[in-house]
Amino acid sequence: MNPNPTTVIDRIDAALDMTGAVVGGITDADLHRPSLCPGWDLRTELNHLVGGLRIFAAELTGIDAGRDHHDDWLEADHRAAFATAADLDRAAWHRPGALDTTIRLGFGPVPAPMAALIHLTEILVHGTDIAVVTGRQHLIDEDLCQQLLTTMRSMDFSAFRRPGMFADEQPAPENASNHQRLLAFLGRHLD
Repeated sequence: MNPNPTTVIDRIDAALDMTGAVVGGITDADLHRPSLCPGWDLRTELNHLVGGLRIFAAELTGIDAGRDHHDDWLEADHRAAFATAADLDRAAWHRPGALDTTIRLGFGPVPAPMAALIHLTEILVHGTDIAVVTGRQHLIDEDLCQQLLTTMRSMDFSAFRRPGMFADEQPAPENASNHQRLLAFLGRHLD
């Protein structure tokens, strides 16, 4: 693990490591807890994340993912499903030229550097959501959350504030941690 991730691929690696640690402690009972994503439980959120990892890996390697994003990717073992997806995703991003391509996302083709940032957001935010809901905040990479929040605040984020993506910014608690400020910026209700 890189202690000071500097490239977007380093940050994806760090987010995968963090989220893997969080997922490793999730029990089957935890999967039924409500998510910070409205209308989802943790199983739905984790399945969304695993599906996204598998689809990004497929896009980067030019293979068919074999399933749609919200099909059942977790099956009977959510930890193994995440570990497999993370390994495939990491290997795909580390292929030569991974950032020199265009990646097809649900809303159209995106240059790989922007797709990587979107992907980093998915991994880090969903991993953080799951950590918060399961009481594993000590596993959250606060520096990575701060880096992502700084990046998001430097861009026009209004295009991403729509149903199915991100809600309007919410107030963060007084003396909020970096992860709380990131989640509040992305519209998560932290009360």
